[in-house]
Amino acid sequence: MYKMNYDLAAEHWIKKDQTSIHMNNEDLKEKIDAFIKAHNTCALATASSGMVRNTPIEYNYVDGFFYFFSEGGLKFKCLKENKNVGLAIFEPYGGFGQLKGLQVEGSAEILEPFSDEYLKIMTYKKIPIAFMKKLPEPMHIIKVVPKSFDYLDSDLKKDGFGSRQHLDC
Repeated sequence: MYKMNYDLAAEHWIKKDQTSIHMNNEDLKEKIDAFIKAHNTCALATASSGMVRNTPIEYNYVDGFFYFFSEGGLKFKCLKENKNVGLAIFEPYGGFGQLKGLQVEGSAEILEPFSDEYLKIMTYKKIPIAFMKKLPEPMHIIKVVPKSFDYLDSDLKKDGFGSRQHLDC
């Protein structure tokens, strides 16, 4: 019978990163920002005791934060209990030599409807305030503050770097 060594598997990238060639943080942040701005959809993972949700959702990346408009859903049940979230943005799989994706760990907060920050994001999205005020309930805006990024890009090897790069915020 097979006995999985979860601890060993979990340490795979930690060990590999110790010998990997890393980009400087400024260049890595530029690559990450460009990747984020080249996309607009991610998988937003939320979890609470006994429940996990992974929601495909459009994001807005403004001033280093992710913003999501949402009418509601079970992700809010998770967010009520646990503000830690994960995001995944990725290119379609094209083989091991063509991997490109980003994992983000962060913390979520819900913006107060019609607060200054809420209005700023509505303006960014060009949503008229009058339209939002006519809704029976204003749309929720989830803000995610990134804590770390794990960027995977097979093309980085061409420049002499490891294909996986980590950046703490």
